[in-house]
Amino acid sequence: MITTFFGQDALSSSPAFLVSLFLGFGFGFALEQAGFGSSRRLAGIFYFRDMTVLRVMFTAMFTAMLGLQTALALGVVRADQLYFLPTVYGAQLVGGLLFGVGFVLSSWCPGTAAVGLASGRLDALVFLVGAALGSILFNEVYAIVSPLTSWGDSGVSFIWTSLGISGPTFALIFSALAVAAFWGSEWIEKRVAGAGPYLGSPFLKAFSVTILVAALAVALLPPLDSAPVAEAPAGDFTEVGLLEAMEAGQDHIDPDELADRLLAGDPTLLLVDIRTPAEFAAFHIPRAANVPAADLPAFLAPHKHSGTIVLYSNGMTHAAQARDALARMGFANAYLLTDGLQGFFEQVLKPVSLRRVAVSEAQATRINAWRTFFLGGAPTPSASTAAPPDDAVRLVETSWLEDNLGRGDLRIIDLRPQPAYNGGHIPGSVRMDVEHFRGVIGGVSSMLQPADMITRHLGLLGVTRGVTVILVPTDKLHDATLVALALDRAGHDRYAILDGGWEQWVAEQRPTDTLLPAIAATDYPTPSGADLFTVDYRTVLAHSRNRTAIILDVRPPDFFSGAKSDEARAGHVPGAINRPFALDMSTNGAVARFRPPGELAEAYSRLIPSKDAPVVVMCRTGHQASHSYFVLRRLLGYRRVSWYDGGWSEWASRPELPIESAP
Repeated sequence: MITTFFGQDALSSSPAFLVSLFLGFGFGFALEQAGFGSSRRLAGIFYFRDMTVLRVMFTAMFTAMLGLQTALALGVVRADQLYFLPTVYGAQLVGGLLFGVGFVLSSWCPGTAAVGLASGRLDALVFLVGAALGSILFNEVYAIVSPLTSWGDSGVSFIWTSLGISGPTFALIFSALAVAAFWGSEWIEKRVAGAGPYLGSPFLKAFSVTILVAALAVALLPPLDSAPVAEAPAGDFTEVGLLEAMEAGQDHIDPDELADRLLAGDPTLLLVDIRTPAEFAAFHIPRAANVPAADLPAFLAPHKHSGTIVLYSNGMTHAAQARDALARMGFANAYLLTDGLQGFFEQVLKPVSLRRVAVSEAQATRINAWRTFFLGGAPTPSASTAAPPDDAVRLVETSWLEDNLGRGDLRIIDLRPQPAYNGGHIPGSVRMDVEHFRGVIGGVSSMLQPADMITRHLGLLGVTRGVTVILVPTDKLHDATLVALALDRAGHDRYAILDGGWEQWVAEQRPTDTLLPAIAATDYPTPSGADLFTVDYRTVLAHSRNRTAIILDVRPPDFFSGAKSDEARAGHVPGAINRPFALDMSTNGAVARFRPPGELAEAYSRLIPSKDAPVVVMCRTGHQASHSYFVLRRLLGYRRVSWYDGGWSEWASRPELPIESAP
């Protein structure tokens, strides 16, 4: 099966550029050979003297259509590897009208004008200059004409859907129309210009038969079975395709499968709760994001071709409607939760003792593991000894940690330097250098390690899925937040940071020792796929150009403005705003703590309009930005926060990327 540049989200890569350049030269050569370097010949179609344009366009369309249908039917390529242009009637009707008028007046279109310019045609140059000026004008008046970009937006739709036929059948009908157009164009040329040399010729007859036979063969090809649910489905986004997916059970995920994947910390899973904020606040499945249904396309756009998107509501109706709408937009990886939250309660959270049907011992163990993970177990531990809730509390106090020393389900990780740790540490803690979680990735220094290397470290530290990790920093709280991101990448949800860190612990004269704990290494499982919170420079560049996210640069102001620099270039990403990460801390001597949530919420509400607004945090190397990510995502509950790991260090080293500096 062919994996396309689009399917890999690599359209901006160098290989994609080279392939596009090669195809562009080939396309231009084909147009030149077809006579499209002459505006006189192009204009001939409007006077019925030369129908070359019609013949070439029909040839291109049915060749692409038959080739694509054949590739899909044989499994050479999947539909989710292709970009399907959405139908937006306003933009396409007005744009088509302008394009047609321009073609009639100038006899050029952008592609043929490029060919004409290569042939030395000055009128083609005039056309291209006019097209460039028109693009500039469009940019200036975009605020006025922007409603056209969404007027009549029907998502990805296909004409054969409304006709009630299959794609291959439509290809056969269209090929028959192409044959008729070829014969008709020859007849018209003969009547008007006395030409039409192929009318009734053996070549045209053989060519017509070949087209129809090929189209008939494509229509008769048997469809292959679709891909397994665990992979991205083949993606028939028609109404018939949605019904077939429903009948085959390829549109939903059962509660037990969801529970197992959450329990395993699958980082490729994106869980979306589409209920009201009040219902979400009352109870939600851990790791779920609360997103209004109308905001789903924008929220899920970065995940359209990666991971597994699971939608849920109280029941199935709203989630099913949302899933089908997303499928029509090309989201081949969107599913709904079977029976919704009610089914999750019944199959996953209901105690064994309350179930009507007896379960096996193995299933009882599985259910108890689910309940422990999602509810904290039964009976519920007392407040003085309870472990931090997995998806709520991310800070613990020194008093709580002292009360829980010696628990087998805790692993305390001290992030101080080795000599300081050897001189005294919290009893039972192990020492880990934050830099052990970073390295060179793709030529960029200080990048967070891949998941398999992080899980190797966790295994050597004796961490298992059921262990809650407590991170102990010094006054550098961002050491702990960076390790927290490493745990997120590894799919380990059970962690919290000791607020005030080591300095708070010793200031309160809490117990210490110098003993090294006995640690038994574990085989910590490595999740498959990439995490869902890290973005690269390409994503940041797209957000910067399109203003589709708030780019929050958390470096000190002098570095943001460009007054100071310790990298290849000075300044910041165009459109970024600055809030230094240190503003989120309060210090008392050597003790550094996070500011109260109320203060943080008020400060960030002035920068970010809502909890659902897309935000990208960045700094120089991702270290300080991890602090702001933790505050926004874990302490304040912002749901669409991404982290640019490469940061200004990478951005400044790429001369092709734009920068801004303060005046």
